[in-house]
Amino acid sequence: MILGILGEIKDNEYRVGVTPGGVEVITQAGHAVIVQSGAGLGSGYSDQQYGDHGAKVFATAEQVWGEAEMIVKVKEPLATEWPMMRRGQVVFTYFHFAASRELTEGAAAAGIVAIAYETITDPHGQLPLLTPMSEVAGRMAVQVGAHTLEKPSGGGGVLLGGVPGVMPARVVILGGGVVGSNAASMAAGMGADVQIFDIKLDRLRYLADVMPANVRTVKSEPASIRAAVATADLVIGAVLIPGGRTPILVQREDLKTMKQGAVIVDVGVDQGGCVETTHPTTHHDPTYVVDGVVHYCVANMPGAVPRTSTQALTNATLPYVLQLAESTWQQAAAADPHLAAGVNMVDGQVTCAGVAEAHGMKLTPLKL
Repeated sequence: MILGILGEIKDNEYRVGVTPGGVEVITQAGHAVIVQSGAGLGSGYSDQQYGDHGAKVFATAEQVWGEAEMIVKVKEPLATEWPMMRRGQVVFTYFHFAASRELTEGAAAAGIVAIAYETITDPHGQLPLLTPMSEVAGRMAVQVGAHTLEKPSGGGGVLLGGVPGVMPARVVILGGGVVGSNAASMAAGMGADVQIFDIKLDRLRYLADVMPANVRTVKSEPASIRAAVATADLVIGAVLIPGGRTPILVQREDLKTMKQGAVIVDVGVDQGGCVETTHPTTHHDPTYVVDGVVHYCVANMPGAVPRTSTQALTNATLPYVLQLAESTWQQAAAADPHLAAGVNMVDGQVTCAGVAEAHGMKLTPLKL
């Protein structure tokens, strides 16, 4: 199979789909890899490195799209890329279709086979290709939240960990999954007063066992969330519905009860976000203010640390890339139901229930 690796064009997105080391593994398995020139520069990988590890370097994205049977990306194809996609071509990336009807319709019109990292499962019910970027995003959420709380960044001028004689910041984390637990660990390590919310009591019991004493677990209910955000300095949205739109947990009216200069970091913005006032921003212009509350809603947060993110992503995606390359995508999906869960769209038909529900579109069961 011919696999293509592109330079990402989303604002300030520096990750790349596969490292040079990953390319070597793919080519040693008997497959061809073509890479757009400059695709890896943001992550610190040169064209020479890709060539040394067995890839052919093409000058333009059009050439890569035109030659590759399967495209391995990081972020969803943007509108300028849709005309280059072709019917039957496999595109393997983070799609997050539920957050964008326009993207869903654009991919459907192109007729691609859209296999989404974020809906592939494992035997334990986890999302193995979402996990590495969720780990990065959870840790980054505290890092950027602490910076945004500083007065020059528009925040209330609060130091996350406080100092002797001065109370630390109060951090509220909505969601106790991979993002939330990583955020809680980071915030606790910086000395903050942390509350982490989840709807599952078993998960809360686990978190209560493993987290330090300055992390408290709370059952997620509308009243408890409203009370918590009213006293929070930093709110981190860490909610995920696999393949579907993130539920709204913080309403516009709730912002009026929050502190002036409080900060919201909504990590789930690429699935719609769990705050009613959330909308996607970019690394170039990451924040905006609603009712005195600063919102940080960058949809590709891990793109700011591309070296770490690209390595972590390749570690997770490479086995699936090889599965897909070894045969047709239909054979690979038929042999592995967890991989089949990643098939969101085929030939214009939506095959993922969460995507169909998010947009009121017809669901076509996947036929293998």
